[in-house]
Amino acid sequence: MEDAEQNYEGPELTQSDDMPDQDFYILRLYVAGQTKKSLAAFANLKKICEEHLCGKYTIEVIDLLENPQLAKGDQILAVPTLVRKLPEPIKKIIGDLSNTERVLVGLDLRPAK
Repeated sequence: MEDAEQNYEGPELTQSDDMPDQDFYILRLYVAGQTKKSLAAFANLKKICEEHLCGKYTIEVIDLLENPQLAKGDQILAVPTLVRKLPEPIKKIIGDLSNTERVLVGLDLRPAK
């Protein structure tokens, strides 16, 4: 049994619908607790993703009250802030994401007018 554990290199990665590709969005929403603005930002983001990304996204919500050290990695100065990690380049949108057009342009889902 020990030999099997020592040779285990982790799960095998295969390409599937769950694996990121160039059309897959990895989004991080930085919030500070469950405030009205934070909850609105998450609800707005979820609605936009469901309507425009057709399941090709993941959303990671990071509460900076619980993990303040995580703000440094993405240089978060205000909350709520949405960070698009993939596809590159990294993009940031600050606010409650209620302006759908601005969010779509910010995520490069729609060209700026």
